[in-house]
Amino acid sequence: MRQSQVTVNGVDIAYRELGEGPLALLVHGFPFTPNSFRHLMPVLADAGYRAVAPWTRGFAPSSVPPPGGEHIRDMVADVNALHEALGGDERAVLIGHDFGAAVAWSAVVQEPQRWSRLVACDVPPFQFFGEYLLDPRGINVQAHFWFFQMAAANELVAANDLAFLEFMLHKYSRDGYDVTQDLADIRAALGTPENLNAALGMYRTNFPATTFGTPEWAAEQGALWGALPSQPTLNIFGVQDVAFAMNEEKLARIVEALPKGSVGALVPDSRHVPLTEQPDITNAHIMRFLAETA
Repeated sequence: MRQSQVTVNGVDIAYRELGEGPLALLVHGFPFTPNSFRHLMPVLADAGYRAVAPWTRGFAPSSVPPPGGEHIRDMVADVNALHEALGGDERAVLIGHDFGAAVAWSAVVQEPQRWSRLVACDVPPFQFFGEYLLDPRGINVQAHFWFFQMAAANELVAANDLAFLEFMLHKYSRDGYDVTQDLADIRAALGTPENLNAALGMYRTNFPATTFGTPEWAAEQGALWGALPSQPTLNIFGVQDVAFAMNEEKLARIVEALPKGSVGALVPDSRHVPLTEQPDITNAHIMRFLAETA
């Protein structure tokens, strides 16, 4: 595993990479890190891909963007600029998890010539996203979207060595899953006030308290990731995902809306992070999709 750094859009982006071949760019979510892809990267490399997993802007060792620079549009610009900086071509694939999946849904639409296929882990397309997030159950389960709007959140999340983020890991992982390694990486990435403020800024900038859930907000976000991709897409979820309570019927509706060659997958005995909770099953779904749509 190699680690390097490149500057795109005025931000220094650190990344891990493994393998040689067409680019497979892996975009993590919150509060996760590139370590979310620790099981997938060797499999991609063995299959002939150059697997690259960056720390998104604000997550150390990547640099902290200017205030307000945590918008999805900024992260999308980073993703597409990384494709250019890393020498990606039309064979490149984009894989995003959680917040990184929202970014990936947008990136493949904004510059479709860069990406041949999309894998979106644990976040549906925008038109389905709002449907789940803003119903009563979604508001309860995703309470951190609202909590992070508070100025006090910086201090409360940082308290006791990021104990709130440890709580989130347990909440979104299956019972018995060992969060030790994930937590260590999160503490390294978000352990300073500057990094944590930037990460919380992802929520404050994209889900602002004054407009979140309104038609104005839906129009802004919809302009970024409301259009569906033209590329074949795999949308994959943990069966027990507490974030979106996905099931076969809901997933079938999503796949029906996606382009030809798209598929959905539900990973048993996992919640919101099947990439690490059930890596063998999840990797098999991803690699089968990439092979069948090559």
